[in-house]
Amino acid sequence: MKRKIKNRNLPLLLSQVREVVIANFRPIFHYYGLTEQQWRILRELYERELEPREICERCQILSPSMAGILKRLEETDLVHKKKIEGDRRRVSVSLTEQGRNLIGTMVPLVQRQYELLEEAYGKELIVQLYRALDDFMLKKETTVRRINPSD
Repeated sequence: MKRKIKNRNLPLLLSQVREVVIANFRPIFHYYGLTEQQWRILRELYERELEPREICERCQILSPSMAGILKRLEETDLVHKKKIEGDRRRVSVSLTEQGRNLIGTMVPLVQRQYELLEEAYGKELIVQLYRALDDFMLKKETTVRRINPSD
C-alpha cells in the first residue's frame, strides 16, 4: 500500500534546487582550488571585512567548521585575521591582496555562469526565484508556532 504525506518536502526541495544551481559553479571553484564553503566566505569578504561569527551567519557555516576553514584560507594567504582594538578576544577577517586578486579573477567566470543559468532556465524564472526567496527571508522573523512532539 502506497502512503502519501500531504505536504511536499520543502527542505528537501530547497536542497535539490541548491544542488542543481551549485553544480554549475562547482567546476570554477575546483579549478581555483576552493571548496564551496571557502568561496562563500571569500565572496562575502570581497564586499566587507567581517568577524568570524558574522561569517558563520552570512555563509551558513557552523562555528566549529569555521576555525578550520579560516585557518586553511590564512595558510594559503587568501585571508588575514587581526585583533579588534579594544577587545582582544575578537578578531576581524579580511582578504589579503592575493585573496582580492583571486576573487577578481573568478568573478567574471561566476558572472558568466549566472548568465548561462539565465539562458538555460529563462531570466524571468530566475527573477521569480530570487523574488520568492527574498520575500521568504524578509519574513524570517515571523513567529511560526511550533509543534511540541511531547504533547
